[in-house]
Amino acid sequence: MSLDNSPYGPLVTTPGMLPRARATSVGTLVAAVLLTLLWVTPARADYTALCTGYVDCRDAGFGNAGYQGANDRSWWRMYTGHNCTNYAAYRMVKAGLPNDRPWSGGGNAENWGLEMASITDDTPMVGAVAWWGENVRPAGSSGHVAYVERVISSTEIWISEDSWGGDFHWRSVTKAGGGWPSGFIHFADVALKSKKPPAVSGTPEVGETLTAAPGAWTPTPTTYSYQWLADGKPVAGVTAATFVLGANRVGKQISVEVAARQAGYAAAEATSSPTPAVAPGQMAPAEKPAITGEALVGKVLTASKGIWSPDARSRTVQWLSDGKPVAGATGWSFTPGPDQAGTRMSVVVTAKRAGYDSSTVTSASTESVLGGEVTLTEPFSITGTPRIGKRLSAVPGTFEPASADVAYTWLRDGAPIAGADGPTYDLVAADVGATISLRVDVTHDGYKPASQTTDPSAAVRTVPDVRVSAKGGKERATVTVVVRAPGVDTVTGRVEVRVAKRVRTVRLVDGRVIVVIRQVPPGSRPVVVRYLGEGLVDPGRARGQVQILRG
Repeated sequence: MSLDNSPYGPLVTTPGMLPRARATSVGTLVAAVLLTLLWVTPARADYTALCTGYVDCRDAGFGNAGYQGANDRSWWRMYTGHNCTNYAAYRMVKAGLPNDRPWSGGGNAENWGLEMASITDDTPMVGAVAWWGENVRPAGSSGHVAYVERVISSTEIWISEDSWGGDFHWRSVTKAGGGWPSGFIHFADVALKSKKPPAVSGTPEVGETLTAAPGAWTPTPTTYSYQWLADGKPVAGVTAATFVLGANRVGKQISVEVAARQAGYAAAEATSSPTPAVAPGQMAPAEKPAITGEALVGKVLTASKGIWSPDARSRTVQWLSDGKPVAGATGWSFTPGPDQAGTRMSVVVTAKRAGYDSSTVTSASTESVLGGEVTLTEPFSITGTPRIGKRLSAVPGTFEPASADVAYTWLRDGAPIAGADGPTYDLVAADVGATISLRVDVTHDGYKPASQTTDPSAAVRTVPDVRVSAKGGKERATVTVVVRAPGVDTVTGRVEVRVAKRVRTVRLVDGRVIVVIRQVPPGSRPVVVRYLGEGLVDPGRARGQVQILRG
């Protein structure tokens, strides 16, 4: 049983022993009780009552964990009733400790932190026992103990307590001005609890990123820390919320251990379920291999290595002829021989990287490999006058093999002329002002074709259409001249008009002109008009007759 010699700390004896207070006189006991009742700690900023009494505290939302109905029982052999040590012992038993005092010495409050020095420090934690040593304010000679309900900060805690000769309280205790506990005894600190275990999301495949969700906890933690596990063993240095799977994780199951922390609570840990075994990664070709070079017998072809994501660490190549492997052709260049003539070449490239499945890609095929080249020994040319209505003709060159086929394409200012694919070409209005050339393509099966474009002609010219009409008068003639030309919108230039021996030279306006010639002798007189030519239009002439009257 126990007897408290102060308002806070009980003096505890072993079962069967009488309390020391019972060996004293009744007067002494009464005096002690009066002293106890008089020494009630006043409200102060560093040790402030939040509520008083089981009922009032309960109504204010501050409970006693059922001690009100269990205070008639001795816990850890402490004195029953209002008693700080019995209440603190009850809370420890309630937290899961056996109802057997953890030490063999005296049970007075001043002894608790001394007897349990190995688990006593200066750190307040929810669920710890706040301990005041002998004569540490506000405790008396027997010390005091209370239960830490909340840790507001490193300088403020809320406690619940019961006091010998006093009542049940919740108090706010701050460091300022005294009243702070001598220490905190960590019998059974309240730890954060996992309500929902951590989880891992993402594809368990090399190169992919796994992400940890911390799960749900009570109370809500302020911080989380992570430790990733492979087959249950910690992965050194991998402590972020994400984990990029490397090649050395193939076949391993990945989980994450989350440590949750909240000020005033013991840290707690929880581990997720493991993923399926990590699969090899997949290499994606970002750029396929390609072949460069001429597909000719005796000419070197070269294969590019391609680009993969992630980058390949090694690559191998095999050349194919019409899709079939060429024996020994495993280098990045290959020279087709006669056996490859007429076939299409391609390469198959296999990329490898540790922790990834190998990736095989086939390039696009070349054109059919040719056995040789058509050779032009004498060039082609063209002949003819570059004038509308005239014909241009190809002058054949010579080539090897002589049995090769020849194809013609006539070009107007370098562009093919629709339908003009023979050895001759008749110039039309659309050609006026353009240059004409000829492209010759010489082909033979199994050979690389030869192609030649002749030098362009001079700009194609046009021929004028000169028309004349004349009206006679008294010793004068009025002559109208109109000049047109295919391929030209408006003909410009000068015309010479002759009637009998009278001559005038004038300039066309919008392709026409009216000329009056005077002092022409009477009679039927010839009219001769000569267009002198300009630009792309050649010279031309026309004749007429006019009847001149006497004046």
